[in-house]
Amino acid sequence: MTRAWENAPEGQAAVATDRIRGALPRIILDRVTLRAPRITDFEDYAKIVCTERGKFVDGPMDRDQAWLDFNQLIAGWVLRGAGLWTVERNSDFVTLGFVMLDHEFGDPEPEVGFLFLEEYEGQGYAYEAARSARNNAFNALSWPTLVSYIHPDNTRAIRLAEKLGAVRDETADFGGCITYRYSPDIPA
Repeated sequence: MTRAWENAPEGQAAVATDRIRGALPRIILDRVTLRAPRITDFEDYAKIVCTERGKFVDGPMDRDQAWLDFNQLIAGWVLRGAGLWTVERNSDFVTLGFVMLDHEFGDPEPEVGFLFLEEYEGQGYAYEAARSARNNAFNALSWPTLVSYIHPDNTRAIRLAEKLGAVRDETADFGGCITYRYSPDIPA
């Protein structure tokens, strides 16, 4: 059930949101584009975090918790210059999932995170998008450190972090998650 606050803005508010989204980085890759989230992307976000798949990201969340989490990740753009991107397939503009760079509330370090809809996993989209986000953190934002906090049972995310060049850092485990650390020296 869509709540009133989940409805897209209208009139001048819609114009303002388009302008704000237009100011955020858009990264166009071979198969996917990382773009600013739209309010309509929340439905796909909820499909991930409000289901059993959400157990890997402090869930499953109820819809209200998911809404607040979605908003917090988007607020990162204004507060920290990085946040949630929607990952969209270039060939048909379908939303595949989300990649984020952020330093979330309570986390010790900035993180790159990746959440994809189940039907788009295993096709290399997450690797392509997360690799670009990782490179953005080090090259465009000059972040000195970057990690992924991963639920220990999330074997797909662990494999992806390793494929992206991250190494396990047991000294940085946090909140029931294991930590994978990226180096700025990893080849782009």
